[in-house]
Amino acid sequence: MDMLSAEEAASFLHMNVKRVQALARAGKLPGRRVGRRWLFDQRALEATLGAPAPGGSGLDLSARNQLSGRVVGLTIEGLMAEVRLAIGDQELTAVITRSSAERLRLRVGDMVYAVIKSTEVMIGKGHPGS
Repeated sequence: MDMLSAEEAASFLHMNVKRVQALARAGKLPGRRVGRRWLFDQRALEATLGAPAPGGSGLDLSARNQLSGRVVGLTIEGLMAEVRLAIGDQELTAVITRSSAERLRLRVGDMVYAVIKSTEVMIGKGHPGS
């Protein structure tokens, strides 16, 4: 069981430590007070976030366009991350936030899903006005 201090839990959740402690006091985050310190079970925090349990099915979304692929490239700079996926013999590039890439613990070689949810897709050919 991996126990985290309030500071470590705040870093893990990308939140302010005071907010983490307030949520724990209110019963909205699974934590326990030991003396004057708050301790958090990392697995309980992951479950609260909706992370799949080990051996669980993982992804259950309403979006129909879910493509399974392997991470073949990962570039993290500043606040953003570029994730390149191999899906069959095609490559798909997604740009997500750095915090999302870190929360998912993305690494080259990981099997992931690309979920495409859009109200509009445009295709163009040739030059405008021709």
